[in-house]
Amino acid sequence: MSVGPRKGRYMLPLLIWSLAGCWTPSPNLTRGEVLFDTCRLCHGSDGLGNPGLQAPAIAGLPQWYIEGQLEKFRTGIRGVRPEDAPGMLMRPSAVALSEEEDIEAVAEHVASLSPDREVSVVLEGQAELGAATYGGICSACHGPDATGNEVLGAPPLVLLDAWYMLTQLRNFKTGIRGSDPRDTWGMTMKINADALSEDDMKDVITYISTLR
Repeated sequence: MSVGPRKGRYMLPLLIWSLAGCWTPSPNLTRGEVLFDTCRLCHGSDGLGNPGLQAPAIAGLPQWYIEGQLEKFRTGIRGVRPEDAPGMLMRPSAVALSEEEDIEAVAEHVASLSPDREVSVVLEGQAELGAATYGGICSACHGPDATGNEVLGAPPLVLLDAWYMLTQLRNFKTGIRGSDPRDTWGMTMKINADALSEDDMKDVITYISTLR
């Protein structure tokens, strides 16, 4: 029996949730670790992601940022556009965290994971050009060393994979992200992404990768 792309999009979340139901956590785990059992199926038990599933590395990202993104998925600011299949897959997981304490617990656990990994740059960008673009557009929020700024809601880009940053810049540019009026910082990101060409994006990301 073949499964069409539309049905397949909805069957994958069901499969992941069914697998999660088969997992029995250790009684010694913290609340965040127990709740993270669902997340690990895509993001990995170490939180280092899986590009094949379009699941980014999240290990070591700040707790405030993880909490904010989970809240956006939970409230429908992210993960509601049909063309954003990974986002639509994330949303049910975030909605399942119905209590604020659950979101805090998961975010605290993710932030405690080590982000150390081998990061390969697969983009054919020019770091020199990217440095100029980054300095003119990105550094005001994300900082000169791309380590982020909580006050401005800007995450540390040095912890993000190149493929994920490119995907999200494209999402901002096309309006998949940053179009919801509730997403103040996302709307700012969209304005900045609109100013970038595809080559600009690759140049900037290549430059960011040199800051690690």
